[in-house]
Amino acid sequence: MSRIEYRFAQRRAENRKTLVTYITGGDPAPDATVPLMHALVTAGADVIEVGMPFSDPMADGPVIQLACDRALAKGTGIAGVLEMIRDFRRDDQDTPVVLMGYLNPIEQTGYAAFAREAAAAGVDGVLTVDLPPEESNELVTALSEHALDPIWLVAPTTSNERIRAICDQARGFVYYVSLKGVTGAATLDIDSVSSHVESIRATTQLPVGVGFGVRDGADAGRLGQVSDAVVVGSAIVSRIAENVDDRSAMLAAVSEVTRDLRHGLDSPDLEKAL
Repeated sequence: MSRIEYRFAQRRAENRKTLVTYITGGDPAPDATVPLMHALVTAGADVIEVGMPFSDPMADGPVIQLACDRALAKGTGIAGVLEMIRDFRRDDQDTPVVLMGYLNPIEQTGYAAFAREAAAAGVDGVLTVDLPPEESNELVTALSEHALDPIWLVAPTTSNERIRAICDQARGFVYYVSLKGVTGAATLDIDSVSSHVESIRATTQLPVGVGFGVRDGADAGRLGQVSDAVVVGSAIVSRIAENVDDRSAMLAAVSEVTRDLRHGLDSPDLEKAL
């Protein structure tokens, strides 16, 4: 059982939902990432997604695009992100870590080398935003050889046939994109999300996490009523952006929003969730 599977099983046994949080590796500076990861865990995060900075993050809105710019300006690449995760693992052997990013840097590294180095650093799963599952055999094979979970996105426009194909390859959890558009966008339609999540659950036994557009604990609580996990990125990364020149304030702000998300999941406002 992978760390991701085990963490979801833990939360399920506790009748709680899983909180997945995202930060961009190297944002706003390489030495900020590991303290931010530990702060997320202390504040209630169950799984951490670490973004691999990329110059054209097409699925991401302006908040995460700017985070990638800040990280790239500091020279952060895949090797640097893996070193950050290796440092994080010195003090935390339990929290699952998922690498999230785009295919080009992985191709430049080489699938086999990337999977080998990611596993050695302590990574548990990989989400490649712009790789179609139909073209993923080589990467999935490399990940599987190193016991790394391939995480896949399902969109509101994904057909049931394609959902089945995606779920056949997925491990760890399935990530449902709650709205059409980029990260951090628009308002949530809970009824629509619930319907799509049920379609995914009819196809797989894997947990279903929902992300894009989650702004606070109230949103997290509403989505937690219809999913197994809530994935939050822009709301956290925006706190980093607001405090790039004050490390203490940055950690405090990230901790505060994470505690709010955790509270929303654990004690949802049921009237708002309906």
